[in-house]
Amino acid sequence: MKAIDINKLKEEANRCFLCKVPKCKKYCPIDTQIPAVIQLFKENKIDEAGEILFNNNPLSAICGVVCPHEDQCLGNCIRGIKDEPVNFYEIESFISREYLKNTKLKQENKLNERIAIIGSGPAGISLALILAKKGYKVTIFEKRSHIGGVLRYGIPKFRLPVGVLDDIENMLLDLNVKIRYNALVGPVITIDKLFEDGYDAIFIGTGVWNPKPLNIKGETFGHVHYAIDYLKSPNSYRLGDNVVIIGAGNVAMDAARTAKNHGASNVTVVYRKGFEDMTATKAEIKDAKEDGVNFELFKASVEIIDEGVIFIDTKKLDDERKTMVNIEGSEKLINADSVIIAISQSPKNNIVSNTKNIDTNKYGLLVTDDEGHTTRECVFASGDVVTGAKTVVEAVANAKKVANSIEEYLKLKRV
Repeated sequence: MKAIDINKLKEEANRCFLCKVPKCKKYCPIDTQIPAVIQLFKENKIDEAGEILFNNNPLSAICGVVCPHEDQCLGNCIRGIKDEPVNFYEIESFISREYLKNTKLKQENKLNERIAIIGSGPAGISLALILAKKGYKVTIFEKRSHIGGVLRYGIPKFRLPVGVLDDIENMLLDLNVKIRYNALVGPVITIDKLFEDGYDAIFIGTGVWNPKPLNIKGETFGHVHYAIDYLKSPNSYRLGDNVVIIGAGNVAMDAARTAKNHGASNVTVVYRKGFEDMTATKAEIKDAKEDGVNFELFKASVEIIDEGVIFIDTKKLDDERKTMVNIEGSEKLINADSVIIAISQSPKNNIVSNTKNIDTNKYGLLVTDDEGHTTRECVFASGDVVTGAKTVVEAVANAKKVANSIEEYLKLKRV
């Protein structure tokens, strides 16, 4: 992350029009009170601004870094119509980090209900902070040795320093949240066992950790890896000098930049369409280019061989759907010491394969209603395990809804 210059942040805040009907707020998935926060920042009321941000979005310190701002606050700033938009996300990051470092939370009450949260990604952390603050007995079950889920194991440290997650973990501990590390729920610790032990509600927020395959020949070869696995522990990999990344989302950009940061000389992102169709944000693509990542567009993978990947050229038809077709006879080898596949993820089935009455759809995602109820009573879910891979802020927004749903459910159980 860049070093923070508070004077520049103040200059940026002074550029804000403080719109009475702010489009930046309207297009924020979690409805952040942007003008109000900027006004408090201008008045040096950092603590008050931080409290507003945290109460609205417990992960505001993270969203200020990883949100696709160009589609949200930044891309809808009124000032940006004729000038450069206000970089609110930089102000948000600074205020929220200060709040995390300087605030010690206390439980508002002491309630008897016990809640199990499976997974400590964005949804699980948000839910734990909200419900523990209200006084519920919360236990997080995390299958790895640190909390964070995709925030820690899917986003490179040069984008999101782990210190932010450490501060959040301290907040959880301040709220008496218990964390069971290296605890995989499903095969041994089952949903039934949690209920037997007295948990009143269970929340599943396990994310999507199964990589989607290309389903082409050679995908099982030893020099082929999946981005979601590579990003968990890039230091374990010896990729060589020439690396090909297949995919065009933010995960692909993260994998490409990480490979460059770990010494690969030539990293090439290959995509079957053009830049305008990439799901990665413009900022992520720009950063990848600045890091020296190469791009090969309008190429589809055909086969992986020992020497690299055979691609075929593609083109977009001039029809309503802009259909992509292969150009026959255009196959060409792109040499690679290693190949990284980054074309999305799906959920693991550790829980549903060991539990009755929890339904999934055809993609393996958990089925819930709008309030987060799964098809099994007392079991709730939200985040990527329900929606598929989405943004962090969307996971937080959905977790807030489910927190209210769990609280209402537990109140009814008391009666």
